[in-house]
Amino acid sequence: MRGSALYSMAIASLAGLWTGDGLRPGGNVSGGAALWIPAVLVALGAGILDWRFRRIPNWLTVSGAVVGIAANGIARGWPGLKMAMLGMALGLALLLPFVLVRSLGAGDWKLAGALGACLGPRPLLAVLVGAILVAGVMALAVVIWKGRLKQTLLNIARLLAAMFSLRMPGPEVSLDNPQSTKIPFGVALAAAVILYAVAAAMGRLGNLVI
Repeated sequence: MRGSALYSMAIASLAGLWTGDGLRPGGNVSGGAALWIPAVLVALGAGILDWRFRRIPNWLTVSGAVVGIAANGIARGWPGLKMAMLGMALGLALLLPFVLVRSLGAGDWKLAGALGACLGPRPLLAVLVGAILVAGVMALAVVIWKGRLKQTLLNIARLLAAMFSLRMPGPEVSLDNPQSTKIPFGVALAAAVILYAVAAAMGRLGNLVI
């Protein structure tokens, strides 16, 4: 718990920096770009924990959401608070169906909400698209390596059919199935956030961080 507390304090300590020159009009770093900093820290911590332990703890996602909301409020006032809340709600709403059908873990779901609180709706959508692409590549590599391509395609078809028919899928596509191919989506989210943050820092995604 000591390590988790220190990591949470490291994330929260950045909030003090955001009230300085970096977020004032005419400062050296734009508020939008600076708000990628907590998102990267949260995503990086979640990716490491998800890779090693296959779980993303509540202390990380909750502290990330709180810091994201606070940072947006400090940087942009009420519009920033509204943007953070909308981003968090969007992340939770978009991934909720996958949690309900047991194809996505609750930690991944809460991580998306925390990232939405940090980034706001538009950048979050870009991050989620990137994460889906990264997860797809990871999944393809795993199923080919394990020789489970045919079974995986059948499971995807069953999952989509269950979602569109508004019913629960069978146990063969659930996270509870020990033989199912599990991809750490937190790792994919972390990779997408880091890639987008690097691109934003290089000025290639300026329209997404304003």
